[in-house]
Amino acid sequence: MMPNGAKAIVIGASAGAVQALSQILPRLPATYPLPVVIVVHVPADPSGLVALFASKCAIRVREPDDKEPIESACVYFAPPGYHMLVEDDRTIALSLDEPVLYSRPSIDVLFQSAADSYGEGLIGVMLTGANEDGAVGSAAIIDAGGTVLVEDPEHAFADTMPRAALARCPSALTLSLDAIADRLAQVGTI
Repeated sequence: MMPNGAKAIVIGASAGAVQALSQILPRLPATYPLPVVIVVHVPADPSGLVALFASKCAIRVREPDDKEPIESACVYFAPPGYHMLVEDDRTIALSLDEPVLYSRPSIDVLFQSAADSYGEGLIGVMLTGANEDGAVGSAAIIDAGGTVLVEDPEHAFADTMPRAALARCPSALTLSLDAIADRLAQVGTI
């Protein structure tokens, strides 16, 4: 069951992210009622994620500027080399603070800041990845009253990240990529 009061979605992924996100993001309509804020671990050079997904998706896809207001019907990818945070006024903040678990952008940083801002209105999605970034942030979402969906580690390209999230968040929902896509597509239509 998804919360009727959902206000935003945050997604974290690493190894295997392009394939996983390709099963989810194209299913979101241009009029999707929520913002989707994503951290993917990428090298510090231009990633091409925005161009790749803009060509596949009906929903707007962009790399945000610092202090940019977060809008519904838009996917925001963290720029390579920057932490991306959600401020209390629901704007994007970009930071060059130290890497977390060797990653900048960090999934934990995004998830924790978004949990502080959106509370029970936040849906977190943990996808494939080969380290434990996102587990602490997923717990922060649960602690704030939000919902966490985790890709089934048995079918993930890299299972470390989903397993770490589930270990920290036993109440998270473990779902296939198709089931995650279905649930996210239904948010706002209930």
